[in-house]
Amino acid sequence: MKITHSKALFEKAKIYIPGGVNSPVRAFRAVGGDPIFIKRADGAYIYDEDDNAYIELINSWGPMILGHNHPMIKEAIIRALEFGTSYGAPTAKEVEIAELIASMVPSVEKVRMVNSGTEATMSAIRVARGYTGRDKFIKMEGHYHGHGDSFLISAGSGAITMGNPDSPGVTKGTAKDTLLAPYNDLEAIEKLVAANKGEIAALILEPVPGNMGLVLPKDGYLQGIRKICNREGIVLIFDEVMTGFRLAKGGAQELFGVIPDMTTLGKIIGGGLPVGAYGGKKEIMEFVSPAGPVYQAGTLSGNPIAMAAGLTMLKHLNQNPEVYTTLNNIGDKLVKGFQTSLDKLGLNYRINHIGSMYSLFFTDQEVFDFESAKKSDTVRFGKYFQGMLKRGIYLAPSQYESLFLSTALNDELIKRVIRANEESLKESL
Repeated sequence: MKITHSKALFEKAKIYIPGGVNSPVRAFRAVGGDPIFIKRADGAYIYDEDDNAYIELINSWGPMILGHNHPMIKEAIIRALEFGTSYGAPTAKEVEIAELIASMVPSVEKVRMVNSGTEATMSAIRVARGYTGRDKFIKMEGHYHGHGDSFLISAGSGAITMGNPDSPGVTKGTAKDTLLAPYNDLEAIEKLVAANKGEIAALILEPVPGNMGLVLPKDGYLQGIRKICNREGIVLIFDEVMTGFRLAKGGAQELFGVIPDMTTLGKIIGGGLPVGAYGGKKEIMEFVSPAGPVYQAGTLSGNPIAMAAGLTMLKHLNQNPEVYTTLNNIGDKLVKGFQTSLDKLGLNYRINHIGSMYSLFFTDQEVFDFESAKKSDTVRFGKYFQGMLKRGIYLAPSQYESLFLSTALNDELIKRVIRANEESLKESL
């Protein structure tokens, strides 16, 4: 496999772009080697600048449920382009997609469109603070809610210690209002609530986190959080930027039967174009300007091209629930094949899996939070990643990312991925 053009592009990119990439994980630093520059994508494949083809298991980090460059989505974009690219004014499609989201997502009565998941989570926290009149909020260790200052906080010592900035440029003043708890630990949340009684505006979490690898909630965990938030008057926010419309029509909240007060969404709403949204109970969302005092704005929010693509995608998912059966079957087949290979090779690595999302952790211990995820052998994962890449399988270039499957994966492609997985596991030993 030659990657001459990708190497040349990366060298040039480093001159003009920090680190040569526009998002850190793309730099391949966690897995070694140089990043692959992608030229096009179609169905289950992506193609690099050297015309190498890869079966792709990231799907633009989630939104390509139907595979890349789907004719239905492409047609919607082309039709929308005939009328212009941006107006900075209201459109009918914004109303239509808002109505559709409210009908699909159990927690959403009103919704505001934005341009990214980061915008959605930043705005949701601001609205929760405005609604409650409180300043602090709880987030979980290892959960990623975008690069807003309030979210780039690491844990201090002890369960009730204020957070410390996790990135230069994040002030201690910002960090003091962010409280951290381990995922899947209700006792830690109870301690934080007791130590900050009446001061916590919101609790935000990924109900099924995918940014420390895929980790599943323990039985009763989400229900327990819901009870605590009800008791304490805390706004519960589910970050479903990854899981929304992927695990079910109504996201993880539908799947687990736990309804938050607010939900942040993204990716799939735009059919792969840049987009985000936050929504929730009417009485909370009425605090958003111009209905209420909490200011949030965006010139490109509700962009007509993104709305056309997203509306087409959501209508299809809403009208064709069998898509989720197909996705779940694909996930089950792939993970079953992976597990068979692990057993055959005598490897006790852990696979976390739900629907069309999965992570293979290079550890023999159960992975249920950020600390247990960090016990994975990242060096061995890097070897495995490179082995899969040279066999034409493109994975997320980090142990700590979920993989996302699409309906474009047929049985023959699944067999190819399973075969490459087994060969790459052998090679990584």
